[in-house]
Amino acid sequence: MVTVTIDNKTVTVPESTTILDAARAAGIQIPTLCYWKGLNEIGACRVCVVEVEGYDRLFTACNNKVDDGMVIHTNSAKALNGRRTNVQLILSEHNTSCTTCVRSGNCRLQEISSDLNILDNPYPQHLPKPKKPSDFPLIRDNQKCIKCMRCVQVCEKVQKTGIWDVINTGAQTSVDVTNVYSLEDSECALCGQCITHCPVGALSERDDTAKVLRAIHDPDITTVVQIAPSVRAGWGEPFGMRPEKATVKRLGAALRTMGVDYVFDTDFSADLTIMEEASELLERLKHKDTEKFPMFTSCCPGWVRYCKGHFPQFVDQISTSKSPQQMFGAMIKSYFAEKIGKDPKKICSISIMPCLAKKAECALPTMQDEDGNADVDIVLTTREVSRLIRMCHIVPDDLPEEEMDAPLGIGSGAGNIFGATGGVMEAALRTAYVKVTGKNPDLDHTFEAVRGMEGWKEAEYDLAGTKLKVAVVNGLGNAHDLLMALDKGSVHYDFVEVMACPGGCVGGGGQPIHDGTEMAPLRAPTLYKQDQHMTYRMSHENPAIIQCYQEYLGEPLSERAEKLLHTDQHGWKMPGEK
Repeated sequence: MVTVTIDNKTVTVPESTTILDAARAAGIQIPTLCYWKGLNEIGACRVCVVEVEGYDRLFTACNNKVDDGMVIHTNSAKALNGRRTNVQLILSEHNTSCTTCVRSGNCRLQEISSDLNILDNPYPQHLPKPKKPSDFPLIRDNQKCIKCMRCVQVCEKVQKTGIWDVINTGAQTSVDVTNVYSLEDSECALCGQCITHCPVGALSERDDTAKVLRAIHDPDITTVVQIAPSVRAGWGEPFGMRPEKATVKRLGAALRTMGVDYVFDTDFSADLTIMEEASELLERLKHKDTEKFPMFTSCCPGWVRYCKGHFPQFVDQISTSKSPQQMFGAMIKSYFAEKIGKDPKKICSISIMPCLAKKAECALPTMQDEDGNADVDIVLTTREVSRLIRMCHIVPDDLPEEEMDAPLGIGSGAGNIFGATGGVMEAALRTAYVKVTGKNPDLDHTFEAVRGMEGWKEAEYDLAGTKLKVAVVNGLGNAHDLLMALDKGSVHYDFVEVMACPGGCVGGGGQPIHDGTEMAPLRAPTLYKQDQHMTYRMSHENPAIIQCYQEYLGEPLSERAEKLLHTDQHGWKMPGEK
């Protein structure tokens, strides 16, 4: 333990403590910009500089450790002037058109500039030449990049995809995509973690809100919206709403207030996915001598993109089941279109997702019918729908809840937990357990081993004599480690769930941004709590699912189900894929 004095306060902390953490222990806040604990502690921005008695130079608080007897001043004239100068220099190379920035009001640089009372800038502005506009789901504005390196670090350390890198040297140093000319040509999985970790607006999703408004205002178009399970755990955050108030039914009410014709819960198609995927798994297990294992889940398009780009040898082991988004879209353009007597070409299928990869997924050539009708026409992230609500001057906190539309509006607790890591696995196991044993499991305890935020979990279950060894990974870095272990033959599983984003969809790249905080552990409990209070907790119990199979699909893996709800994972290619 060492004792230091910070702004005339004495504090005793472990000797390896940084100045930043020591100050926080004393109740003193030092501003940071590039810093993200455990991820980016490189002092690149120098916003956290402090004065230490006995030294001429200023110290970055985030990556310099305290010494016994050290006397530190965080707001001395020298520290404040240094901090202000550093921020002004950053601003001189940053596009400061804040009113038209997607992060206005939720930008760390904007906040720090305001806190430091920077009202003008003595340094002339030098901006890099802007790159041409892109239609890729992930947009990078190089004129807003502050070279904090967070995107590089999360892409390399957490996701192990290595899309972003530092290029050039000296004054020409910048961040750009590595190895290829443009982001579209890279093996980017579109997990979007670089966006949620960027402190400014240099990275964002492609904004598709104008397309949605055009569809809503077109009298010839019927708009149908589906809301993903994880969205209900985050959409109310920008409005200061508690999870108990920010329900899917209240979001449905907001969408209808905008003019949307039909609103559904993607929980329904999560249940549909389980019916198909669990049946596919059981069918594969019958032919264990000829099938390759493990079978991987296919719900996460970011994971599918990553597998195709980095581990193509495993693509054949990914389930052929479409994701819940695409299954719902296919049912809307077929079953539901027949129900309401509408031409599928006159239906605009919109989904609200926590994800950027969903924007790419809906545009795949394998995600449309024989007439070229896309299963899903437009995908909005959770952030986009929040902006849309503000644009329409809707106060969601004041809205009463409204029920989802029929007949595809009912979801189960199993579908609800899809948004958290382990949720897809547990939902599949619940139904597989009943199908094989004929008994209902203890839903609150039987599958606890696959729950939680741990990056790589495994468990083994006995299904009436059939041993099933499963694994759950979240975050592409953990997926990388698992796939490497499978490739070496050091681990063996029958069924593996992979989610590209740390914590699962609740931590998705399209979710609301809280700078410096990983939100998945805070959001996931909302989904499990809702599961415990739902009328139906297993996918096969869902009456809307039962009705759908009786009236239209026949049974899981039927000819019609295969045509509508399954896909060819080789039917499209990643950049560079042969």
